[in-house]
Amino acid sequence: MRSGKLLAEESPAVLLSMYGCTSLEEVFLKLSRKQTQSQQAVQQQPEPPQLAPPNWGGKKDVAVSNEEGGVVGLNFHQSKEMLVADSNGHLDAMGKSSTSKNVTDSCQDCASGCSDWTTTGKLRALLQKNFLRMWRNVGVMLFIFALPVMQVILFCLAIGGDPKDLKLAIVNHEANYTNMSYQYCPTKPGCKMENLSCRYLEALNVSTIEKFYYPDPESARMAVRDGEAWGAMYFTENFTDALVARMALGKEADEETLDQSEIRVWLDMSNQQIGITLQRDLQLSYQNFTKDILRDCDINEELASLPISFKDPIYGSNKPSFTDFVAPGVILTIVFFLAVALTSSALIIERMEGLLDRSFVAGVSPGEILFSHVVTQFVVMCGQTTLVLIFMILVFKVQCHGDIILVIILTILQGLCGMCFGFVISAICELERNAIQLALGSFYPTLLLSGVIWPIEGMPTVLRYISTFLPLTLATTSLRCIMTRGWGMDHEDVYNGFISTIVWIVLFLSISFAVLKFKKG
Repeated sequence: MRSGKLLAEESPAVLLSMYGCTSLEEVFLKLSRKQTQSQQAVQQQPEPPQLAPPNWGGKKDVAVSNEEGGVVGLNFHQSKEMLVADSNGHLDAMGKSSTSKNVTDSCQDCASGCSDWTTTGKLRALLQKNFLRMWRNVGVMLFIFALPVMQVILFCLAIGGDPKDLKLAIVNHEANYTNMSYQYCPTKPGCKMENLSCRYLEALNVSTIEKFYYPDPESARMAVRDGEAWGAMYFTENFTDALVARMALGKEADEETLDQSEIRVWLDMSNQQIGITLQRDLQLSYQNFTKDILRDCDINEELASLPISFKDPIYGSNKPSFTDFVAPGVILTIVFFLAVALTSSALIIERMEGLLDRSFVAGVSPGEILFSHVVTQFVVMCGQTTLVLIFMILVFKVQCHGDIILVIILTILQGLCGMCFGFVISAICELERNAIQLALGSFYPTLLLSGVIWPIEGMPTVLRYISTFLPLTLATTSLRCIMTRGWGMDHEDVYNGFISTIVWIVLFLSISFAVLKFKKG
């Protein structure tokens, strides 16, 4: 602008190239001189011939003759032929030139192909720009593809395995000799009712328990209080005699017999998972111990079992793994929030660097900008999804009884949903740090409320309704039904996950488009 008149309208790089200058100040100087020359030409010719402006099919005129100042306005649609002719001085201030006919023809050709350029050229340029910005940063790209692999490896190695080497403080007054790490308590095979406490401890050889021996119950309980052991176990001096009498007398057994035949256990239940694991192993070991005795004595060993018979499960196995339960939710969570991290700052960076405003000035619509970023990030997200599923299902053998195609489609849709959520954050926030805070702040509530680490059936009723409408909840249930139950799209729990994901994608894209359009205006 000079004296309230528009001298030129183009991007800085084009202006520098057009006028062969190294700085915008030099370009402004040349345009100012041209304006002055145009004004002098107008004064010398009070009645200049009027030329009809070129027909651009509804577009603004390329060269506008101003009666007051004779300013030549250069807009975005100006043809390169006119720019070259103008810079070489072949076009005077009134638009008369020997090449004016050629310029007009060129403008008409450009106008006829404008619609094609709008639909393909802009998107091609945006996609090329986004891919170049992405692939030139090699370190970040390596981290983007290495991060999901690292997260899957850490999850499969750290989550779902049984605790091992849990210290158990044992007091056995039937033993002849005991120190901290060894107990002399001989047992005899067969139907021999001697030193049954020692026989039970032999049956307790499981990888989850590491046995330590103490001289009295008080010292064993003190070890638990001091955090040196996870539990304490006590056998009385006449445990074997009392246990045999208990089995022989049945309902006639007195209180002292029942008390002396008990194995007394004190556990540290501050850690629920470890406490439940110890309870399970102690009970299963006792059941195996009694079955061995009955078998050696030619008695039906099923008498030692509970009168509840658990047959083969309809879904899953008799030894369920917590990893198999959590894995579907973890897959979707990793893909979803990695996509959020990819896109939550994309538009902010372009806005801070001025690329977003330049794109708007160049005639690019918010929808085209959004579409170009979706395509670019979608390619990266597909690579991340492939790595996550390969390591989760093929490398670590997480069970997948359903159609792998459904698993892939649902995972990709969830990644696309995360991308769209990231675009919402990027469109709303003005600063990158605000986008990061919003993305991180949404992670933990979504993880807790989506049934990833705990069933939503354990939540209060109101919270269950809220969690149902989160992006990950129905999708997690759907993927879990596909992988653990082998269900297909004919089940409501499966197709609800797909429908919910698609609805959230459309909603997030609509919000992003509306915010971009509002900020552009």
